[in-house]
Amino acid sequence: MSSDASTLPLRDAPVGSPRVKRGLLRGRAGALARSQERAWIGAACLLAIVACSAFVVVMAANRPSILSATTHANYFPHWMAGPLGGLLPGLTRNNTTLKYLFSGAIVVMYVGYLLALVYVPRLRARWAIATVLAVHAIFLLAPPLALTDIFNYVNYGRMEVVHNLNPYTSIPILEPHNDPSYDLSNWHQLLSPYGPLFTLLTFVVVPLGVAASFWVLKGLLALFSLGTLFLVWKCARLLGRDPVAAIVLVGLNPIVLVWGLGGDHNDFLMVFFIVLGFYLLLLTRDRLGARGGADDAPRARDVDVVRDSTSAPGSGAALRSAEAAVAGGRTRAGVRGWLLPLCAPEIGAGAAFVTAAAIKASGGVLIPIVLAGLVRTPRRLGQVVIGMACAGAATTVVSLLAFGLHIPDLSTQSRLVTNVSVPNLIGLALGQGGETESLHLLLSAVLLGSVALCCVQAWRRRGPITASGWAGVALLVTLSWVLPWYVLWVLPMAALSSSRRLRVTALALGVYLIIAWAPASGLLWDTIGFHPEKTSLGRLHQRYVKELLN
Repeated sequence: MSSDASTLPLRDAPVGSPRVKRGLLRGRAGALARSQERAWIGAACLLAIVACSAFVVVMAANRPSILSATTHANYFPHWMAGPLGGLLPGLTRNNTTLKYLFSGAIVVMYVGYLLALVYVPRLRARWAIATVLAVHAIFLLAPPLALTDIFNYVNYGRMEVVHNLNPYTSIPILEPHNDPSYDLSNWHQLLSPYGPLFTLLTFVVVPLGVAASFWVLKGLLALFSLGTLFLVWKCARLLGRDPVAAIVLVGLNPIVLVWGLGGDHNDFLMVFFIVLGFYLLLLTRDRLGARGGADDAPRARDVDVVRDSTSAPGSGAALRSAEAAVAGGRTRAGVRGWLLPLCAPEIGAGAAFVTAAAIKASGGVLIPIVLAGLVRTPRRLGQVVIGMACAGAATTVVSLLAFGLHIPDLSTQSRLVTNVSVPNLIGLALGQGGETESLHLLLSAVLLGSVALCCVQAWRRRGPITASGWAGVALLVTLSWVLPWYVLWVLPMAALSSSRRLRVTALALGVYLIIAWAPASGLLWDTIGFHPEKTSLGRLHQRYVKELLN
């Protein structure tokens, strides 16, 4: 019997027996060990992101190379390289090797990012916050990575302030070519596509000179990025979601870090105001939502009283007149209830969304979705519309004073096509050689239809966050000119949404963008013979881009 008893499962032993106690202790110790192991895996992932970020920045700052588009063999001033310049004197000068190192670092970062999201429940908040601050500091010290957009910002500002050329009516090639920002910029045949508020910001930094303008704008973009993450944290807490997971998803995405922060793009300003708008809406959603419902309640008792008092024979006309008076009074009271008293957070939310669109037009896609999400709460809708109207009026006046009756040149930019954009890939798959004009029109209609569906989704959910995230996805996959850091348009909404599918889609878009834009991908395309730029339509697209860059 003793031998049989020794084979009994643990759950069959008496609860108070020493054997059960030893088993419970072993189970608790094992669970603790597994928890600590998962925590250290997550911490190692965060450390890998920081280490690879530093490696990428030091590589780019080391010497002129393909990693920084504004540098060349005889030009890489110390003010552009920053304090990390020249730290790796023995690093290879071979461009192919640099492409592999750069691409490999991004892949390692993205794998670490995905694993960090898996192990985020075990991560301590201070670890995630410290990592976010560390990578922001690292990319703040970086030279401009990959593209030259920040010097286009500076150049458009100098056109107006220094040379009295309206960037909405004059192309940069018309300015004096000895301007210190001219050779650093590249869109010399393109009217400014940037929003009026952002363009006015570039005017402000012009007196600082080109070098100081570069670093001031760089620091400002980093601050707005951190401000966005702070608001994401606050929004997550208001929604009852894990704020650590939210800031990891948004703030440690390698694509946003390398191509966004490293490339110094104004999308961080636009996204800050979008998230600010959502935060202000969340602050008052319960209180004002309930109040709006009370204001909308029908007041049939008033009409019943009038009917009782005018029930005498021959009083039909008086009854109709009294009912009309009550209905009119109720309508006026309802309108006043929707608009007064004013609610600063809701008005501020409306102003924030319009400000985002006035910085970059892409932000305007979310405005109808936000309004649709508030239709069932007229009180909140009215406040947000007031904010949008005030911000729109102020922006219009400022724009008229600064630029006259001229707007950003979005039409020219909409004709640009990148080889790896989804529309161009669809055109290649259909045997058309790339995105044709007909396909462009069709996908524009798809985008409009998608925004309409997102409006319906926001109306049904009585909230715009998830629907806004899907609108960002639709915009990304229908744009002809898509760039990697555009994934930032989706990430904050994905982090705050209850939709797991939206988060998975955002991460999958990241994989696509890395494959499409990593420098080593060009070597892969050569190996497999994938050359979309060599079709007749592809050559036409490339020629159009070169004309604008000339």
